[in-house]
Amino acid sequence: MELERLIFDLCRAHGTPGSEASVSDIIRAALPPGAALERDGSGNLFAVLGSENAARTVLLDAHLDRIGFIITDIDDNGFVKVDRLGGVDIRTLQDSVLRAENGMKGTVCCLPPHLSDGNEDKATPIDKTWVDFGLPALEVKQRLQIGDTLTFSTEPHRLLGDKITSPALDDRCGVAALLRAAELIETRDLRVVLLFSAQEETFGTGAKTGAFSIDADEAIAVDVSFASQPDVSGQYGKIELGKGAMICLSPVLDRPMAQRLIEIAKKQGIPFQLEPIAGATGTNADHIAVSKGGVKTAVVSIPQRYMHTPVEVISLADVENTARLLAAYLNCGGAYGG
Repeated sequence: MELERLIFDLCRAHGTPGSEASVSDIIRAALPPGAALERDGSGNLFAVLGSENAARTVLLDAHLDRIGFIITDIDDNGFVKVDRLGGVDIRTLQDSVLRAENGMKGTVCCLPPHLSDGNEDKATPIDKTWVDFGLPALEVKQRLQIGDTLTFSTEPHRLLGDKITSPALDDRCGVAALLRAAELIETRDLRVVLLFSAQEETFGTGAKTGAFSIDADEAIAVDVSFASQPDVSGQYGKIELGKGAMICLSPVLDRPMAQRLIEIAKKQGIPFQLEPIAGATGTNADHIAVSKGGVKTAVVSIPQRYMHTPVEVISLADVENTARLLAAYLNCGGAYGG
């Protein structure tokens, strides 16, 4: 698997919350032979590895959707008003180019500094944000309609070393980690279900319905979390790109699973970092852990800079090492295999 190309292809796909279908073909092509892909009523994708008749099931989750925008109005001059789908950082919006699912591109309207009285220095609120597609209203309304969704049109790029930048790395790099892990999983003693879940950035719907239907014995949610960057202090000021996945420690999560992940990482020389959280994790694990009668759940996160912007940054090595850690954990039987 050529990891960079896979991640770039995933990040170029549209796939805003509730409209994730465009990612399916990329995932299907990257799955190992024999791993069929199925979709449920919530828009989740499932792939099963290992033995269907195994006594235990382990769920691996990464969410399909990316932050974006929904069209709420088209005015008489053809300007398009939008609202957020997920936690978009509105500071990044001015002068951004957005892309509709049909490929149309528009630029976010902004006031030139020459016409400003100085009171526009703050980020424009989302309820005052309009997009200019360069067409009169009639033509815009022929090509777009209220309810259509938009994403950042920024292209993925390779930075120096093994760093890459792109919108939608949250959580398309987690999707890539699951697909890479699928190549490395050797166990036939477990039924391993890959859940590519929908709507994490809005309601967590996919994780709720997906975990309920799978009824796993253990689950690991794979997402991104914060890495060090200028002006970040505290525990995240110590998290470095390229130094391995982050193993989360939280009362929401299963401590023996986290300890087993740490033990395996140390034994196999897989770099890792720790992420202690005092409460909810802010990931799909919060929903999976309370599904049905409860699911023993862990979180493994890929360090990321500039989350929820068009220029998220990660290390390819961290994606590879996340996949290696997941596969090693499963190949060793998980935390409750004995």
